[in-house]
Amino acid sequence: MSELDWVQVAAIGLMATVIMDVIGAARGRLTGQKGLDYRFVGRWLGHMPHGQFRHEAIARAAPIGGEWLLGWGVHYATGIVFAAALTWIAGAGWAYTANPSVALGFGLCTVVVPFLTLQPGLGLGIAAANTPRPWQTRWRSCLTHLSFGLGLYLAAQVVVALS
Repeated sequence: MSELDWVQVAAIGLMATVIMDVIGAARGRLTGQKGLDYRFVGRWLGHMPHGQFRHEAIARAAPIGGEWLLGWGVHYATGIVFAAALTWIAGAGWAYTANPSVALGFGLCTVVVPFLTLQPGLGLGIAAANTPRPWQTRWRSCLTHLSFGLGLYLAAQVVVALS
């Protein structure tokens, strides 16, 4: 077992995010529920340099140039940062195990970040408290982050097999 280099960690984070997005799109088609529109993440971030960190409803905020690209870019960069955090916390050994529990558990734990930052910033409240069905929204967020954890595990298996 060797250490993961930063390129391998970045690849794991990118692949895990792709897997999460594919699972989310499939879930959306099966349930008819739309996922997060990442242009709103870009809009939220784009308003921050002007001192606007929280919105009543991000959809009603003024659009910013490049918000779609910014939102998706930050989404994938976050996947890389989370993969790096897992590697830093658990060590590179997590990627070499056939047991997905560490990656799944970590993926689920990452849901705390949008609960406490993104959702309040977009006007949804802490842990989606201001949505029409908060527990349904929270459950969907948990499923999304579990699928990210699954993506971390599967991506790590690919990266390790190729190294």
